[in-house]
Order: sequence, then C-alpha cells, then structure tokens
Amino acid sequence: MDSQEKLRDEVLKSVAQAQSLDTLEQIRVGALGKKGSITGLMKELGALAQEARREAGAALNRLKDEIEGAIHSASSELKDKELTRRLAEERVDITLPVEVETQGRIHPISQTIDELTAIFGEMGFTVAEGPHIEDDFYNFTALNIPPEHPARQEQDTFYLPQRQDGSRRVLRTHTSPVQIRTMLSQRPPIRIIVPGRTFRSDHDATHSPMFHQVEGLVIDKASHMGHLKGCLIEFCRAFFDIDDLPVRFRPSYFPFTEPSAEVDIGCSREGGGLKIGAGGDWLEILGSGMVHPKVLENCNIDPNEYQGFAFGMGIERIAMLKYGIPDLRTFYETDLRWLRHYGFVPLDVPSMVGGLSR
Repeated sequence: MDSQEKLRDEVLKSVAQAQSLDTLEQIRVGALGKKGSITGLMKELGALAQEARREAGAALNRLKDEIEGAIHSASSELKDKELTRRLAEERVDITLPVEVETQGRIHPISQTIDELTAIFGEMGFTVAEGPHIEDDFYNFTALNIPPEHPARQEQDTFYLPQRQDGSRRVLRTHTSPVQIRTMLSQRPPIRIIVPGRTFRSDHDATHSPMFHQVEGLVIDKASHMGHLKGCLIEFCRAFFDIDDLPVRFRPSYFPFTEPSAEVDIGCSREGGGLKIGAGGDWLEILGSGMVHPKVLENCNIDPNEYQGFAFGMGIERIAMLKYGIPDLRTFYETDLRWLRHYGFVPLDVPSMVGGLSR
C-alpha cells in the first residue's frame, strides 16, 4: 500500500507539471501502458492470497481510475491553452476575399478575338459569322479564284466526299465566304469583320490544319484606298499599343482584290530577337486591297455604283507576335502549364485601344 501511495503521488505530480500533450502521453504510457508501473503491479496480484488479491486489486483499480481522470483533465486543459494560443497568434482577417486556388485562364485565341472585336467595333464594324463547310461557289468561284488556282488542289484544301451531282464541298480555307454571304443577303453599306476557324492542309511550327482568321469588309459608294490604309494603320497601332508604329503597304496580288497590298509593320531583329516597333526591318502581318469588281458582280452589286475594301490576317500569327509565343502548335496542345503562362485572367475587360494587359 505504501508503494501504491508513493506511485500515486509521483504520477499525479508529474501530470500536474506536464506542459505539453506529448509529455502527458509519456506519463500515461509510463504508468498505464503495457510496461507501465501500474500495469506491473497488476501482474503481481496473481502471487497474493485470494483475500489480499481482492483488496490489492480494488486499490489498484481505484488508483488507475484516479490517474486516468487526472490525465484526461490535464489533457483538456492543455488543449484549451493551445487553442487560446493559436487564436491569439494566428488571427485571420475574415473581411478579405477568399483566394481562388484554381482560377481558369482565357485562351490567347479567345483573348485576341475579343481585342480585335473591341478595336474594330470602335471603328463601326459589326461581327458576321458563317458555316465551316462551304460550297465551291462561296469559297472559290464568287471570290474570282480560277479553277486552276493552287488553293483548289487536294494538297492544300480539305474536300468532303463527292455528292450525287459530282460536286464536293470543302472545309472553308478562309473566312471570305462569309463576306460573299453577307453581300448576297444585305445591301450596302456594309461594314463587317469575320473572325473564325479556317482549314488548310498544312502543319509545322507556323502553320496548323485548323487555324483562325479575321477578315474585314467595307462596301459603300465612297470608300477608297486611303480609307483602307487609315483603318489598318489605326488597327495595327491600337493592337500592338505603339502610337508611332511604322506601317507600310506593298503592292501584291490577290484574285479577289484590285489593287492589292501586303501590310508590313516595323520591327527590329537585333541580337537575334524580334521586337515590334521602330527598327531597320519590316514584318508582313496581313493582306488587303480594294474589292475586285468581279466579286461585286458575283454578289449582285453594281461595281459602277459601289466599291469598298477588304483585309485579312491570321489571328494566331498576330497573337504570337504580340505575346511572344514561339510555336503555333502549342495553341492546340491543351497544356495547362502553357495556358497558365500565356492565358488571361477572366476578369480583364477588353480595351478599345491597346488591347489588354495581363
């Protein structure tokens, strides 16, 4: 009994002095564990007489219950102290907005289309759309593209299976068919842009079987080459956010415009890199020209009364130039790491001038 009383005082004193839950657990194991001091006394009961064993067992059970109760009380007190400490040290400002852990990103193609729409929308253009699968008339013939033109050949164009009448539809090779459809369904004046998917049989670092174009069309009685130049110069400077961006027009040839011109912007290639803006070099970014009279005639518009201009550019191309994307193929590889790097926060709002800042 004296040894039990001494053990009781030692254990309860240790419990009262414990400063952490880990220390308290060590005390519990030392007293009540498989090799604990009280457990050892329990094992010695078998050597006692029956009456003595009954009395000693009852006393050990009372001691065990007392120690367990003391440990439980001390544990609750230590937990309360730890919680109070953490509440004091780890304050959270509940007025702050919750940070979104997995915020999505707008794809650069969608972002660039939004920017194009905003800039041309400020100039009075509206957006027109059309089907991806087209008849020969809308994709080639109405655009004054002759039967022997390379664009009509199998290696350049995706054709659908032949129909009963022998004709074959195509996946549109440009968004120009929407211009034809618009001129056939609307009377001038017309001022539209046509962003959308196009398809050509090509695939490398700067070409893709499916890519995006935006084309513009203006038809009225007064528009001339000077209006075309002013429109595209303003667009280039707004899109690349460079007020004095050099822009030049070079004579070229397209079946659906006459005269035709390629549009170049100034750039620098010093040090092996490419920088848009003032410099000693030029970079072609789009094609343009006055709508060919035959195209107007094919759309039942009198070329003696109406005229206008058209232009077109690759959306991936100008996005790569503006945002420093080196390979067109990465636009379609669905790599979330790429999208997090080049994508845009959804809350950004298109600006009429200068596009968007990430």
